[in-house]
Amino acid sequence: MRTFVSAAAVLVGLLMAAVAVPAMWVDRNIVQEDGFVALTAPLGQDPAFQQRLATAAVGTLASGANIPDVLKELARPVLDKAAQSLTGLPGYPDAWAETLRKSHRLTFADPSTLPPEADGSSSLTLDVAPLAGLVAKQISDTTSIPLKAPGQVLINIGHSDQRQLIERVTVYAPMGYAVAVGAGIAFVLAFVAARRRWTVLVGMGVGALVLAGVWKLASDAAGTAVAATSSGNDVAELFKSEFVAACSASFGQWILAAGLVGAVLLVAGIALRVVGGRKRGNIEHR
Repeated sequence: MRTFVSAAAVLVGLLMAAVAVPAMWVDRNIVQEDGFVALTAPLGQDPAFQQRLATAAVGTLASGANIPDVLKELARPVLDKAAQSLTGLPGYPDAWAETLRKSHRLTFADPSTLPPEADGSSSLTLDVAPLAGLVAKQISDTTSIPLKAPGQVLINIGHSDQRQLIERVTVYAPMGYAVAVGAGIAFVLAFVAARRRWTVLVGMGVGALVLAGVWKLASDAAGTAVAATSSGNDVAELFKSEFVAACSASFGQWILAAGLVGAVLLVAGIALRVVGGRKRGNIEHR
């Protein structure tokens, strides 16, 4: 009976861990604003993405009503040059971080509270207004062209079904911590009930290795599915591609850690079995 309880507890713990780990990663890196900014901040260092983003931000200044008609032709070369040098401006890192924060707030806000310009059915909304503001300030400071950046410059990414997924993730991802606690309790129960505790270590180790493989396959499948969708916007497509790569790399570190923990538990279980076997052999020999 104790063996059955121990085995069942290990199985339950592994099933709960299978859900808890991805949920906690999503909560820390997607749902929480600071985690989202940390995850996506390196995207602003990608040369191709930088150029597309700068062009989109500057384009809003060139096409908007911020420049008097008589100055638009004069301003065009200045704006083009600004687009080329945007990422080299001293305030670019802060402007990019603020872009990510504003985008996160728009994406995870209640659709009914979104501004009219935002598409509440898209999965992600980028607001590059801080970048446009940086360009406007730079041009205004170095030329006699008066520029005022728009309050919002929105780029919508994804579709309505993905937006619904984000809404569900926002609700359920934070529950991963409670599920992780439940998994820990199950593993402790397995140790308490086990007749041979080395079998619990081996079971947990093998289970962690299997889960690492399952998470890897699921991560790759999710990335492929997201990449297959089209946003109809060059900047959005590039951001989506880089974002998927960043998520895969970040969660991949968690997968690697799970695999290492599994290997350590497996080796520890086998070592405990060998040591226990030798002790019993010495006792019987005496």
